[in-house]
Amino acid sequence: MSEFLAQLKYEALPQAVVARTEELFLDWFASALAGKNSSPVNALQIFTASTGPADGPCEILTTRAHTSPFFAALVNAGASHVVEQDDLHNSSVFHPGTVVFPAVLAAAQETGAAGKDLIVAAVAGYEAGVRVGEFLGRSHYKVFHTTGTAGKLAAAAGVARLLELDAVRLQHALGSAGTMAAGLWEFLRDAADSKQLHTAKAAADGLMAAHIARDGFTGASRILEGEQGMAAGMSSDADPARLTAGLGTRWALAETSFKFHASCRHTHPAADALLGLMRAHKLRADDVTAVTAHVHQGALDVLGPVTDPRTVHQSKFSMGYVLAQIAVHGRAGLSDFTDASLRDPRLRAFHDKVKMALDPEIDRAYPGRWMGRVTVTTRDGSKLEHRITSPRGDPDNTLTRAELEDKALRLAAHAGGATAAEMKRVIARAWRLREERDVRNFLPAPRATDEVDDPVAS
Repeated sequence: MSEFLAQLKYEALPQAVVARTEELFLDWFASALAGKNSSPVNALQIFTASTGPADGPCEILTTRAHTSPFFAALVNAGASHVVEQDDLHNSSVFHPGTVVFPAVLAAAQETGAAGKDLIVAAVAGYEAGVRVGEFLGRSHYKVFHTTGTAGKLAAAAGVARLLELDAVRLQHALGSAGTMAAGLWEFLRDAADSKQLHTAKAAADGLMAAHIARDGFTGASRILEGEQGMAAGMSSDADPARLTAGLGTRWALAETSFKFHASCRHTHPAADALLGLMRAHKLRADDVTAVTAHVHQGALDVLGPVTDPRTVHQSKFSMGYVLAQIAVHGRAGLSDFTDASLRDPRLRAFHDKVKMALDPEIDRAYPGRWMGRVTVTTRDGSKLEHRITSPRGDPDNTLTRAELEDKALRLAAHAGGATAAEMKRVIARAWRLREERDVRNFLPAPRATDEVDDPVAS
């Protein structure tokens, strides 16, 4: 795998993969802007302002300040995982964009790399991270947040490719990233901010692993499959064949899904199924007395601990709350998850009607396919059912470029991360990323009087 990643060239990439990388880059960039003003991002910005350099070649997208690659990757990765709109790869149950793009963009801005270089680095990061996530298997995800663990190796691989490390040094980078890999799901029970720390550290530590490998720092050569490696400590169903299967013919990046609803991806299949059912039968929320969301085991593991959502972020991990948004508003969008909506009696009432049940057929299909099925009982005693085979945003049910542009504009506006005019310029650059000679300065620096200069205010 290291040899393949180190030798990867732009000319070897199918044009469909290049185009998909541009789309995923835009989707990630806008997601980072939407994280502005959130509590975890503010804390990361304060830490960066107090411990990092006051200037540098790399953009912090939420503040428009410039700093070193490490701190830019740290903040941008944390910010892009706040509103739950960043991409997901199904079979690895891994969010690649939120850890790969912050790291490779920071490295590209440091080195003055071109858009083609950024694209190749991103593809390398996606390919590595997805394969490591698949290798670690379903048992890993039950306890570990794969984006925090496999994500460190993904970021390391992407930056190592951009720095043009040979296969030996790239393998050292993976070894260092793997020994730092971490990320536990326990935070969900407390509505803690750890999920953003997972992505922040994955991107920043992966970048560091590549840089120190370049300068001679060695890492374990068998960090994945070794007797005391990641699989030994983090998995009971690891499959080493997944690491190299289809290299150069199967492009994992092209399999990555966009997120349509602004919630945990495990809620999306049921949300789409409920939306389809309510539209087909012209139901209102008050017409429903009970809902069963038939799910895979991973959904029970991640969503099960959230029984009474008390924060906006926690509500995005509540099946009952997300389905309540669908039933009451006909959507579960970015602007629907607010502090006020947490107190909405209509949403709370519908939340209490929802339960999850393990579905053997859906569980067998997972994680390769994320199917959804809901059964609904109505006030007149009718039993209704609807199922979907691919959530909105999957490669076979994808978003168009026009829809991605609309999503990006909404994400940028969500917390005032960028004006519509600024975001349209970012969109134009994203669509011609392969032609960009320099990927620095996507957003203008703040004026001295702008609030974004103050990490607390921003």
